[in-house]
Amino acid sequence: MQNRYYQQYGYYHVKGLYNDKSLSKVRPILDKFHNNWLQENQHFYKTKGINSSGLTAARCLTDDEKLILFKFINSDTLLNHVRPIIAAPCFMNTQLFFNPYKKEQRNYWHRDMQYHLNLTEQKEALKGPEVLHCRVAFEDELGIEVIPASHKHWDSKEELTVRLEEQGASNSNALKNGKTIALKKGDLLIFSANMIHRGLYGLNRFAFDILYFDRHPSIVQFLQTDFLPTENQKLQLDNPDAFIWPQKNG
Repeated sequence: MQNRYYQQYGYYHVKGLYNDKSLSKVRPILDKFHNNWLQENQHFYKTKGINSSGLTAARCLTDDEKLILFKFINSDTLLNHVRPIIAAPCFMNTQLFFNPYKKEQRNYWHRDMQYHLNLTEQKEALKGPEVLHCRVAFEDELGIEVIPASHKHWDSKEELTVRLEEQGASNSNALKNGKTIALKKGDLLIFSANMIHRGLYGLNRFAFDILYFDRHPSIVQFLQTDFLPTENQKLQLDNPDAFIWPQKNG
């Protein structure tokens, strides 16, 4: 059921997966990282920043704090929902999503891959391998808006014009096929990084994204080894194989 739904639409929403107790173990660590990030990135935050990344490599976090993150990232609670989509998932990175400093800042339609691939390569990437955002909401939020099935299907003329801001269009314009997925605290939303989507700002948006990918060599060029647990930390994790990356092509 889960895999079938994801394959058709490009996302899967699990309501109320995490309770307050499980979130409270991680929240102080996210807050510590976030507060440190804000101090170090004031200009970026005040001009356009809406997310940060690389929590498991953060210098401001202790090894014990990182281990708590790794246990959350690597838990069966999460991976039992990832494996029906990717049989042997590989960990990529972590991100935090929050509201922009400027309330008037507008959100924007995009495919994650558009920032490192040209249009021809973007079309080809829809054939795979897959990269998943596993978004855990730590507060009630407006969620995200997606174009269902766009993880497998190329943009319509309207979607491409808006996404690329052609012919005077803005990438924040409404799209007729957009579907809004609101999130409650403790929800998990799995969605394809390849699909057309945009975050919705407002409320107390504070979401922790865990990225997993198909075990494929073509993705290794985008990985950073300092995101991984130490050998000692791996011994304390339930699914250490998720941190073994494939070899690069060539």
